[in-house]
This record gives sequence, structure tokens and C-alpha cells, in this order.
Amino acid sequence: MKLYTAVDLPRSPWLIRHSDKLMLLGSCFADNIGARLARAGFQVEANPLGTLYNPASVAEVLTRLLDGRLFEPSDIRHFGAEGWGTWMSHSLLSRPTAEEALQIHNERIAQAAKQLRNARVLLITFGTAWGYRLKSQQVNKSTSQHTEDEAQQADADRLRHVDSLTRRLVDLFVANCHHEPSSAFERERLTTDDIVSLWQPLLQRLAAELSELHILFTVSPIRHLRDGAHANQLSKATLLLAVEELMGSQQVNTSYFPSYEIVLDELRDYRFYADDMTHPSPLAIDYLWERFADTFFDDATRRTASRIEEVVQALEHRPLHPESDEYRRFLRQTLLKIEDIQKEIPYFESGKLIDRCHTLLNS
Repeated sequence: MKLYTAVDLPRSPWLIRHSDKLMLLGSCFADNIGARLARAGFQVEANPLGTLYNPASVAEVLTRLLDGRLFEPSDIRHFGAEGWGTWMSHSLLSRPTAEEALQIHNERIAQAAKQLRNARVLLITFGTAWGYRLKSQQVNKSTSQHTEDEAQQADADRLRHVDSLTRRLVDLFVANCHHEPSSAFERERLTTDDIVSLWQPLLQRLAAELSELHILFTVSPIRHLRDGAHANQLSKATLLLAVEELMGSQQVNTSYFPSYEIVLDELRDYRFYADDMTHPSPLAIDYLWERFADTFFDDATRRTASRIEEVVQALEHRPLHPESDEYRRFLRQTLLKIEDIQKEIPYFESGKLIDRCHTLLNS
């Protein structure tokens, strides 16, 4: 008896291995899968500037990484109680001073740009077609110590790498509103044509500069019900149509992972949602991870990932008697497991796990 509608998902013709470097950009699905990949020992960089929701913001950050273009002092703005940050980053990167904010932002950009150039897989997740465009009168309004001329020059520099046909889509679309007044923005829903015209030249550039890169698209299963149920469906439909057109028109290595379809068709019950009834629950994330692994891992990679996750889980265990000889033997056995994995997989970054073992042994 079949009690749910299964999404047909054959194994991918190309597979992900622990030797691969991975870059993930986009909505919360990129964060969730990125965290699971990192936990399983993969070499991952996910959303270096924070979660990105609309395709224009993802394109802007990806272009910045391809250019290796650091932020300028005039890009740093003051957002009240949040501190200093940028329109293209999450408030988690905000800092008490402009200098600290510039430093952390540019450290993230430099690290992520290097990862992208060496990546074999780029996972792009679109969350919503809706975006917030900063009103024109806000562009040159200085919210930092910089002059109006400096702000204008920064905006010109930021856009000089963007094709003129797509410039209006990137110009002023913010990745995060930083709790600024709604009057500072215009809410806009990108069309399928908007997204395709923005992403086609970007995909062509990726194909030209990173010919071995596999680009994996997905649409986030998280519903944006603040837009209303109907508007959310229109948004998701726009994203799905745009991805389909992009994949059909490009001579690049593109694939699609149906996270949106899996949640809607296989996980219809509300037990698969968090308390807000929009985000997937931990159980749903586990299920998506399993389907992802079934699609992109071979048996050897799955076994290695399981061994690494077992070690991580062991170090997360809270013992009843941490001072006992039995627990210390457990830690020494865990340390040996880490060393065995390291011998088999030289690129496995085990340093933090080894340090954690030694810290627990010496406490």
C-alpha cells in the first residue's frame, strides 16, 4: 500500500565525494544542507555573507565572489542597534564599529572567493521571487561617516561588472533590510524573464571560467506565508519556471534537486513542519538529507560520511560521569577513530575534532 506520492529521483550521473570542495548560496535550504555536509566531513562554504532569499541578491553575491571584489569603507552602513554592516549581508556579520565590520566582511569574501575558484559543486537555492529594492533617494543618503560623493562612487564601482541589461535587477535589491523602515524600500516580485536575463550571462561566465563546475539548482521548500498563500505559490512557480528555462538554455553542467517537491508531495503532514508551520522540522531536514545523499553519494562516500557523523555525535554526547575512566577510554577510542579516518582521507579537516577530544580528556 502506497501512503504518499513519491518523487522520482534517480542517482545523479555525477557524484559528490569528500575530496570535492563545495559552495552553497541562497536560502535556508543551503544553510541546512551545508550544515549537514560539514557535519559529515565535506569541504563546504555556505552563505559567507548570510542567508540570501531572492535570485538578484544571490547573483550579486556570486558576482562579487567571481570578481574577488572586496567591500569598500563606503559600503559599510550603520543600522541602528544592529551596528555596522552592509545591504548585502546578514545582521550576524554586523559589528560595533565600521572598521570591524569591513574586516569581517572582507575576510568572508576572500575565503569564499578562493573556495568558489576551487569548487567542483555550486548549489544555488532560490527562496522567493519577492525582493526589496532600496528606494532611489536612499542610495546616496549617507548613513555612515562617508560623503555623498564617496557613496555614489561605491555604487558605481559595485555595478561596473554587471551587464547593462541586468543592472536594474541587481541595483538596489538588498539581501537584508536590517530592520530599517519599510518606507525605505519598494517591494517587487521578479518575473521569470527578469531572473533568466540576470542569470544567463552569469551561468555563461561560470562555464567559461570554471568549466569543471557542476551547478545544482533547487527551490526552497520554505513557504513565505507573510506574502499570502496565493502570492507564495506565484513566487515559487516563478522560480521553478526560471530554473527550468535556465537549465534548458545553457551549455553548462546544471542539475536540479527537487527539495520543494519532496516536502510538498512526500512530506505533506504538518509534523514535518516547525512550530511556525512554514519551516521544515528537524525530521523533514533529516529526510531531505537522506534523499540528497541517495542522489549524490556513492556507497563508499555514504560509509565515510556515517563514520564522521558517528565521531561528531560521540563528542556531542554528555556523559553522566565525565571524570570516569570509562568515559576517558571512550574518548581515546574516539580519537583513534578520527586518526583512522584522517589516514584514509587526507583532506578531512579533523583538527577541531582532535582538539575537542584532547580538551575533554584534559578537563
